[in-house]
Amino acid sequence: MGKYLVGLDNGGTFIKAVIFDIYGTTIATAYQQVELITPGEGRTERDMNALWDANCTVLKEAIEKGCIQPSEILGVSLSGHGKGLYLWGKDNKPAYNGIVSTDTRAYMYPEKWNNDGTADKVFGKTCQKILACQPVSLVSWLKDNSPEVMENTKWIFGVKDYIRFRLTGEANAEITDISGSNFVNIVEARYDKELLRDFELEDIYEKLPPLKYSTDISGYITVETSKVTGLAEGTPVAAGMFDIDACAIAMDITDEDNLCVIAGTWSINEYISKEPILNKTVMMNSLYCIQGYYLVEECSPTSAANNEWFLNKFMSEEKVLAKEQGINVYDVINKMVESVKPDEQNIMFLPYIFGSNYNPQAKASLIGMDSSHTKAQIARAVFEGIVFCHMVHIEKLLMNRSKPKAVRLAGGAANSKVWVQIFADVLNLPVEIIDTTELGALGCAMAAGVAAGVFKDLKEAAKKLVKIKERVEPIKENVEIYKSKFKLYKETTEVLDNLWKKF
Repeated sequence: MGKYLVGLDNGGTFIKAVIFDIYGTTIATAYQQVELITPGEGRTERDMNALWDANCTVLKEAIEKGCIQPSEILGVSLSGHGKGLYLWGKDNKPAYNGIVSTDTRAYMYPEKWNNDGTADKVFGKTCQKILACQPVSLVSWLKDNSPEVMENTKWIFGVKDYIRFRLTGEANAEITDISGSNFVNIVEARYDKELLRDFELEDIYEKLPPLKYSTDISGYITVETSKVTGLAEGTPVAAGMFDIDACAIAMDITDEDNLCVIAGTWSINEYISKEPILNKTVMMNSLYCIQGYYLVEECSPTSAANNEWFLNKFMSEEKVLAKEQGINVYDVINKMVESVKPDEQNIMFLPYIFGSNYNPQAKASLIGMDSSHTKAQIARAVFEGIVFCHMVHIEKLLMNRSKPKAVRLAGGAANSKVWVQIFADVLNLPVEIIDTTELGALGCAMAAGVAAGVFKDLKEAAKKLVKIKERVEPIKENVEIYKSKFKLYKETTEVLDNLWKKF
């Protein structure tokens, strides 16, 4: 009889269920995409019932693909995109569409709180900047624009906490996720009524679910959910973690030696520290999945999802040809980018399709094109612009720590050799890739393993399961080229900063 762990990952784009054995080998994977709803400018939502149905579907499919018995699954855990908002109603239904982390509708609230002194007042407790996509901003927007929604709300969830609630019937908020919401006093790891009062949100206190740590058992699969997911009734469900924690622990970020970079829907750049960074040079401090550590983070929705947009909008012909030839369109664009050397184009791509790391009103742009430029040169500019945006964040992180030994890279960019090399060259650091394609799911499966007693703690799980597949060193001549190009990138963004409000 086998022994297995399930990781259920609800990212900003895909829902994945991955079954691992207790040695970290992937047994089966199933994934599904839930349609993004865009009801207005800056709004990105998903139907919460469709999201739940997709989770049920991928769980069933993975179990069937793996040809395993549900009773062989020792535990389940979840990871999910941070920020955003998923509300459960008093009428036992979703109270609103799920709001995804790329949503910018509430941009005026951080501006207001920065201007009226609220941001400074709460910083000693939250240790983070206030973002438009955080629950604190989105709840405030709903209170002002759809008060009936908040009146009907029973529970305020993050995405994975919502799915875990549907699996178990138990409402909880896991600490790594909710500590990035501006609802939590992260110094004391608790909700704080005074903090909520500062945001004029004291009336939501009872809507915030009890707090759990990542490896805590947070309920069990119910009779009803057993029928729709294929999981055995009574299977323990660990609280899980924010997906950036899940990826980090699955890259063996268990000490302060390395940086973790995730190039997915969001540009995530982070390291762990035993003390929060309080000089306001970084965007976020949150509580890490290993107790005693803070996750120090710089982030924005400016990463590989911009490349997906480029593929969808401008490479339809290549998609058709790739399908006819039985190859992947990502292989096509990788070859296009590889065909252009770093010094053979100077187009600047600002990867702001879903928002900016500089200015909430900034728009995506391709700057510096003329009639001589090829699509391959533009494609390389897209790859480079995304890396430059990561570098803007990483420069801020490096102001507060010694030079890391290496960068551990995950997300869509990690699957492209040419893109990994661009990261190494721009960052001027070795880049290491982990030997799994399902980092987020592996990280939450580790939590399930700890909850089920397979591992003593997450550090032990990481040491046993994480393996480095590849290490890429920076190319010296490229490093010098990219120093000049990155300088131009920063100058371009600075020049445009005051113009965005006119668009």
